[in-house]
Amino acid sequence: MITAWLQAFRLRTLPLSLSSIFMGGFLAASNGDFRWLIFLLCVSTTIFLQVLSNLANDYGDSIHGADHAERKGPSRTVQSGAISAKKMKVAIILFVLFSLASGISLLLVSFGWNFKALLFFFGLGLLSIAAAIAYTVGKKPYGYAGLGDISVLIFFGLVGVMGSFYLFTKSISWLELFPALSCGLFSIGVLNINNIRDIESDRTAGKFSIPVRIGKEKAVIYHWILLIIGITSAAVYMLLTYRSPIQFLFCITIFLFLKNGRAISQKPSAELDPYLKQMALSTLLFVILFGIGLMAS
Repeated sequence: MITAWLQAFRLRTLPLSLSSIFMGGFLAASNGDFRWLIFLLCVSTTIFLQVLSNLANDYGDSIHGADHAERKGPSRTVQSGAISAKKMKVAIILFVLFSLASGISLLLVSFGWNFKALLFFFGLGLLSIAAAIAYTVGKKPYGYAGLGDISVLIFFGLVGVMGSFYLFTKSISWLELFPALSCGLFSIGVLNINNIRDIESDRTAGKFSIPVRIGKEKAVIYHWILLIIGITSAAVYMLLTYRSPIQFLFCITIFLFLKNGRAISQKPSAELDPYLKQMALSTLLFVILFGIGLMAS
């Protein structure tokens, strides 16, 4: 049973979800506003939200039929019968509570009793929870309408990076938009690989992801666009804040993204699963090198 729950948690997705928090932390540290307690609470809240999203996705796709025997990715726990739908519902409720508890603690540590800030970020937190669940759960899950990419850009990019940066600094500028776009676009890249892999099973289940809507060939072009704009956004930020060549240390990861793009272009859908992990880890390494370059400049 423990193995089944670990499978349902999809721990391999955590590096990607934490990338935006690390980016926000690095940006805050370069600004002289880093606090470990805020960072750790950001991390815990993000982990709870990501696991919540994974559990809801497992439950929702099984209920709606996107997870079935012909699906090319790893089997899901509700669909396979390893975890009952009833137990999965209970787990989803528990992780909603964990996310709320961690998130409220984060806001109190960051803002104290500043009620305007508390209410605004509490609203963002509730929206994050709703987005995690509504992706595949409910009568009209937005993931089935092809809106997952927009959601990822918002929550893994703009909210994740700029929101966490604000929790540290209590300020924000348009400059942070560029690294936020990088994280968001690379995260969409991971989702796009997943959706290209599952294009046939998703079409059968009525899940109209972008690859289902535009076809694999155009989805591959879309993938390259995500990678190119993601790298370009990071470069623009470093040029606008230029102090030292070390700031471009993140460029080491370009060859990893090129490798990923070539694989998505050349491999059949059934062989794309390893490149989900490769893209996620490449994104995390990109963020770490981006931060090191920023701090060392």
